[in-house]
Amino acid sequence: MPKQKTHKGAKKRFRVSANGKLLRKQAGKRHLNSSKSGQRKQKLRGTIVETDKVAKKIIRALGGK
Repeated sequence: MPKQKTHKGAKKRFRVSANGKLLRKQAGKRHLNSSKSGQRKQKLRGTIVETDKVAKKIIRALGGK
């Protein structure tokens, strides 16, 4: 059986924590930021922990179990 390849797009966007949870950045801070208030951009900082079924699919795409 061939090796499972890592999904390179997912690798750039997500990472898996030591406990096996999926970590991602908050969306909405890539472009068009001049029209957004500082408080709004401040709330978009940091990482989000995902634990639903979609997270399990993404972890599989990253090469995890």
